[in-house]
Amino acid sequence: MTNFAQIQQKIQSFETISETIAQWRAAGQRIVFTNGCFDLLHYGHLHYLAAARDLADRLVVGLNSAASVRRLKGPNRPINDELTRTHTLAALQMIDAVVVFEADTPLELIKIVLPDFLVKGGDWKPEQIVGSEIVLANGGQVRSLPFVEGYSTTNIEQKILERCS
Repeated sequence: MTNFAQIQQKIQSFETISETIAQWRAAGQRIVFTNGCFDLLHYGHLHYLAAARDLADRLVVGLNSAASVRRLKGPNRPINDELTRTHTLAALQMIDAVVVFEADTPLELIKIVLPDFLVKGGDWKPEQIVGSEIVLANGGQVRSLPFVEGYSTTNIEQKILERCS
């Protein structure tokens, strides 16, 4: 299988992730789940994703669809299209699966994955993380991972706008 085929294989639907999760669980593997827009990938994202992957055997990333990003971040976002964002994430070694979701939250996807660990960045308190009740009720853990100060897509967007004006 080519490297590009391996990347594409990581991009899954709600239907295919169920089967993948079942295979991983049958092999005794633990799963960590996180989600986000991941519009302009930066050091903060990479640090966070690596820390998330360190918690379990497999990392599943829920990716907000382009329409979802627009609703959450405004009409000028996302900057990168959905195809670019999914393939960029899937190309990262620490990520085992990427699933695009259309809703504003990944709640339905979390119900499918039922991860051992549900994580978000340090700007989220565990009780604020969508799906925390479901994961905790299923015996999983919810964690807020350290936030790397000074790195955000909004900061990058502002720098670009300042330099272009």
